Amino acid sequence: MKYKLKINLLASWGHHGINILIGLVLMPFVLNTVGDSSYGLWLFICSIAGYSGLMNLGFGNTICRFVAHHHAKDEINEVNRVVNVVAVIYLLMSGVLVAAAGVLAWLAPYLYDWGGTSVTEIRWVIVLLGLNVVVGLLGSVFGGVIVGLQRFDLERGFQTVAGIGRLVLTLVLLQKEHALATLALIFLLTTLIENVGYLAVVFRQLPGLKLHWRFFDLATLKKCGGFSMYSLLDFFAYKLIEATDTVVIGFAFGTSYIVPYYVAHRLMTFIVQPLQMVGNVLMPRGAELGAQDLDHRLRVLVQKGLGLSFLLTAGVTIGAYFFGDQIVQAWLGHSYSETHLLLVVLLTAQILATPMRVLRGVLFGMGHVEVPSVLYFTEAVANIGLTLLLIKPLGLLGVALGTAIPVFAVELFAFLPYALKKLDFPLRQFATQVLLPQLPALLALWLYSLAVSFRWPIGAAWLPVLLVSGGGGTVLCLTWLASRRAARHWRAA
Repeated sequence: MKYKLKINLLASWGHHGINILIGLVLMPFVLNTVGDSSYGLWLFICSIAGYSGLMNLGFGNTICRFVAHHHAKDEINEVNRVVNVVAVIYLLMSGVLVAAAGVLAWLAPYLYDWGGTSVTEIRWVIVLLGLNVVVGLLGSVFGGVIVGLQRFDLERGFQTVAGIGRLVLTLVLLQKEHALATLALIFLLTTLIENVGYLAVVFRQLPGLKLHWRFFDLATLKKCGGFSMYSLLDFFAYKLIEATDTVVIGFAFGTSYIVPYYVAHRLMTFIVQPLQMVGNVLMPRGAELGAQDLDHRLRVLVQKGLGLSFLLTAGVTIGAYFFGDQIVQAWLGHSYSETHLLLVVLLTAQILATPMRVLRGVLFGMGHVEVPSVLYFTEAVANIGLTLLLIKPLGLLGVALGTAIPVFAVELFAFLPYALKKLDFPLRQFATQVLLPQLPALLALWLYSLAVSFRWPIGAAWLPVLLVSGGGGTVLCLTWLASRRAARHWRAA
């Protein structure tokens, strides 16, 4: 079990490391090829298209959770019922998506001022992105089974192959002319590669898996529907938080203003996503341990996941505070005046949000989905309200604050107490075993960063950025290990 968890985390982090390398090459290339305005328009369209993910109706997490739960009990017929119920629902939703993409393509001239981009190209983009969503939706049935079996190495492997394919095709095919349609076609082709991969291995990973009408069961639909309703609410909240900022900026200031904010948001995502993957990996693991009534092992797992997430998220926030502008300039070749401040604000919120994602993943795996989803949705609504209130007086900073403030208000004062109570994890224990052990390492990293920034200021180039980052990581790691050893010695004495 422990070995499987480590393999899943390593596979997730390896996939993310390759994604970072791809992003470091791809984003500057696309931005310099198509320009700020066209790239902002592409981000704007993709943000709106991202809401089509709501058509999964929350059954993505449902299939992962119930496959993990029933597989742990060796209930293959129950697994088949869950998979077939979700497959039928996704077939129906795919038809709705194709029809919706056709209608939106037809209405494209009346929906938005597309600037210098032709309506014909916009229509092709809408159709291709719609087909991309359909392929991803149908393939997620099999991807969800693979995740439920806790074979993240396979799932991340196919995602990595698709990402490398996206990089190669973009570098070879992208030109300024018809750039948006080309990008949409590349996304569709690589999504096909990824999901055909899932289909190729899923039946070998679960030999008893079968697709047949006889497994469609109304009782299973009701069981899955109850869980998926709140999972959908959670996903909707995620989209409101992650995608709405881009849409609001596009409508308020124009698509070219999206880029400075997106650069900060993208860099923040690069940094915290491997830590958020801890929560993703723990969701099926929580379902497995919950099915086997191993509550003590689950609490130990949560404690380690929370401590790791807090330590690394706070650490990278310290690094971004001191050296974020140099990182952006080394990445893009230039910087935007507001990007560094936006990055620090967004990362500060993640110091709390990322560990809470670990708790949310475990609670989902255990079947406690209602309250976490409602609270997350409350956070998302507050995010939209504050963003709309602050964007005019504060500009892009108002958008970042509209994201950060609800995180602290909802996650700290509502979700955290609820989660700790459900896991029988006292607040005092959370403070002494999760937070306090990380503080010496974070203080050492702060002092290191302060010394470097004042005594040896670094330039905006990759070599000094990487050297300073490596030094900071070494300071953080060594201090953390030393403090752990000292704590063990103190307890033994």
